[in-house]
Amino acid sequence: MTVWKLDVDSTCCIGSGVCAGTAPELFVLEDDQARPVRAETAPDETALDAADSCPVAAITVRDETGETIGPRP
Repeated sequence: MTVWKLDVDSTCCIGSGVCAGTAPELFVLEDDQARPVRAETAPDETALDAADSCPVAAITVRDETGETIGPRP
């Protein structure tokens, strides 16, 4: 089964909530910081949309090989 790994860099996150609004099933705000609901998910376009929309590029999405696939250039 293919999985993607989700990470939020807490040193960059400003708690804008865009990720939680874009993909509430994948990201939540907690103590003014975003975090993934779970560290891994099935491939999901909304994970990439959330990473793309983060105003400070704090979200990273990696495939099962560890290659960064989000945010997209």
